[in-house]
Amino acid sequence: MRIIRILALLLLGMWLGAAVFFSASVAPNVFGVLRRADLANASSLAGSIVSPLLSTLNRAGFEIAIFLLVMSFFLTVGQTLIPRLAHLISLAVLATTTAVGHWVIAARIAVLRTAMALPIDQIPPSDERRIAFDSLHRYSVLLFAVAILAATVAFVLIGRGREPSRKISHD
Repeated sequence: MRIIRILALLLLGMWLGAAVFFSASVAPNVFGVLRRADLANASSLAGSIVSPLLSTLNRAGFEIAIFLLVMSFFLTVGQTLIPRLAHLISLAVLATTTAVGHWVIAARIAVLRTAMALPIDQIPPSDERRIAFDSLHRYSVLLFAVAILAATVAFVLIGRGREPSRKISHD
């Protein structure tokens, strides 16, 4: 059981580190550098760099959450109902938010980008496609933040989980 707990913490820890680094450093810096370069299509270029990275993080978060949900039978041995439910719910939230972010929101954003045929920077803010894009982008950011929070909860719960007690025989 211990190796499964260590593997779970390692997987969640790597995903959390990557997700926080992406959110706090990579995305803002890519957008910032390209905007400071004073390019006409800076946001589109930045989105072209950041989108595949976010896609990878969302897919990985989904896959890790599904794997850990399957492994939760072993991870929650000896836990009472409330911690066990919190563990399962946090992993389900991680799986759901990353799946929706990747297969729903990112797919809709890609369709909108194609329909616009121009870089996002050149679409007027009042254009319904731009409004839809901005709305989807806000949802994407919110879902990713919720995924990070859910992964953090799961990480803490797995880290605090108890190993089943081993009875030592004194024969």
